Formats: sequence, structure tokens, C-alpha cells
Amino acid sequence: MQRYETMNTFQTIIHIKLLLKRIWIVVIVVLFFFPSFGQTKLFKTQGSGINDEVFCAVQDKSGNLWFGTTGEGAYRYDGKLFTQFTVKDGLTSNTIWSVLEDKAGNIWFGTDYGTCRYNGKSFIPVPFTVTNSNNLSLNKSFYKDASAKNEVWSMMQDKSGIIWFGTREGVFCLNGKIFTRFSDNLSVINKDGLHLKMVDCILEDKNGIIWFASGMPPGYEGLCRYDGKMIQSFKPKNEGWFRKVIQSKNGNLLLATRRYGVWSYDGNSFTDFNQPEELVRGSLFSILEDRAGNLWIASDYGKNEGDTLGGLWHSNFSATNSEVKSYTKIINKEVNLIFEDKDNNIWFGTRGTGLYRYNRKSLTKFSE
Repeated sequence: MQRYETMNTFQTIIHIKLLLKRIWIVVIVVLFFFPSFGQTKLFKTQGSGINDEVFCAVQDKSGNLWFGTTGEGAYRYDGKLFTQFTVKDGLTSNTIWSVLEDKAGNIWFGTDYGTCRYNGKSFIPVPFTVTNSNNLSLNKSFYKDASAKNEVWSMMQDKSGIIWFGTREGVFCLNGKIFTRFSDNLSVINKDGLHLKMVDCILEDKNGIIWFASGMPPGYEGLCRYDGKMIQSFKPKNEGWFRKVIQSKNGNLLLATRRYGVWSYDGNSFTDFNQPEELVRGSLFSILEDRAGNLWIASDYGKNEGDTLGGLWHSNFSATNSEVKSYTKIINKEVNLIFEDKDNNIWFGTRGTGLYRYNRKSLTKFSE
């Protein structure tokens, strides 16, 4: 009798161990194959390639960081864990070119297949449906049949609440629930006949002027200025491609050009801005002026993709005081995204879907 009870106890222990082992296996599988449950790093799950990138970022009102990638969808970072969102969760595409939080707290994602809005619970596709166009020659069926396929390169919400979208097919404006295409507005003086296709960046400056940084062909319309009445284009040195436009603390615009490195624009003239001597100017991808006024420069490659001439530089001078011409190189990776969070950390994205944080002292990698 005692032996029988001992055998039962032994078998029970074995069964418990087997059950715990199976539970542990299930936990591992869930964490690995279903990253939406949370993970400590940004893992690639969609089979993206070496040239895919962490391309855009925003920090929401709750402090969460959102990162858009060009193959892995979106990631939300709450300070401890990353949560991944893909087409399986409702995104219109896993390729994200732009991300924005609107004044109501919705997160917008501009993808290579239109745009969608995340309300905290679900993703809602928002097609560019234009019902009242002033352009009589416009093919209205385009917006019904193809608007969902429209790449959205940039987004910005202005002071009045209008959301601006820079897309392959031009700039669209969303005022509440009504879309209009900016180039169809006949009240806007457009002597240059601008189409505003492929706009890489949209900025509203301190005076309410809207600036459009025109991108690759069929864009290539230069730096465009809209003052509420007229839109005009600036193409000094025939430079038509501007990857980024920001406003410095001194009021000047700082520009990431496609061929000439960093320019400054004071409202009257364009001039070369101090930049790293080893920067291959045709590789400049983005610029950032941090809260202290210091400049950060990102290069996606040097003379050749994969070499060590690209990377991330940090200046020890500001746009308001550029007497000291010195830059410190942070990393040699091919960098395309630079972002400063509310704690003054610098985040940057690289080729190969790499994500890093620089706390002004050391680097932390947050990707596999």
C-alpha cells in the first residue's frame, strides 16, 4: 500500500514537470511568433531585407514612442516593451513612410498603400476621397479606385487643425472629415504650376507659413512656400530635391538637400551651413536641431552603400552660434531617421531595420 502511494506521488511529480515544460514551450512560442504581446527589443518578423529601415517616429501624449518601418509595420515602445502592429492588426501596409499624432490623440500612419488612423483600439483605413474638385479635367474615378494605393511620404497638422498629407499624387488636406487636393484650390495663386507630388516633408513655421520639401521625380519642385494666398518654388543651384526642412531657434530654415548637404535659408538667401568635412553631401538624409539648439546630421551612406563614410554626427555648436566648427561622429551605420524624445534621448534608425538610442553618453541597441 505504501509503495502504491509512493508510485502515485512520483507519477504526479512527473506529470507536473511535463505540464510546466509544455507551458514554458508555449510561452516561448507566443513571445517569439506573436510580438504584439510585448518584447524587449524590436524583432523582425515579416521577412524584411537588409535595405529596410526604421524610417519615422513620433512620441505620443502618453509618452509612448511609435516607430514606422519599411517592411515590419509599426512598433510602439512604452519604455519597457515593444509592441508590433502589422497588416494582420489592420495596418494598410507594413511599409510606413510617415507617422503623426493629431490633436485628438489619434496616431496616423502614412504607408505605401494609403493612410490609416489608430484610435487606441483599432486601425481605420482613411482613403483620399475627393468629392468636390474644382478641376474639371480631374478624373474623379482615380480617388475611388486608386487612392488607397497612394504612397504617403509626409504628414503635418497645422495650428488650425487641418492635416496635410504629402503623397505620390500631390498634397491633400483633411479638414474634419472632408478631403481636398491642394492643387485643385483655384483661389491659390500658383504661377509656377506646381503639382506638389512626392513631398518628403511639410513644415508650418512660427509665422504660419507652410513649407513643402519636394522629393524625388516626379516631384523635384524644390522648396515650396505657401503663405495662405500664393505658392511659389525656390530651386537655387537647380536643386529640386529637399529631404528635410526644419526651423531653427533663430528663425532660419535648415534644409537637408539631396546634392549639396545642409543649407540655411534666412528668408532672403540660401547659404551652406557648417557640416562635417567628411560628409558626402549627396548622402545627407536628415537633420535635427535638438532642444539645446545643437545640430544632428544623418547620412544613409558614403561614397558607396555600406561603407563607413555615412552615419550620425553631432555638433557642439548651435544654429544660432556656429563659430566652432566641430562635429562628433556617433556611429558609422547608414542612418536615415533622427528623433529626440521628451527625455532628450536621441533615437535613430538604420538600414537593416536597426534602432538605437543615444543618451548623450552611450549607445543602446533596441533591435535584433
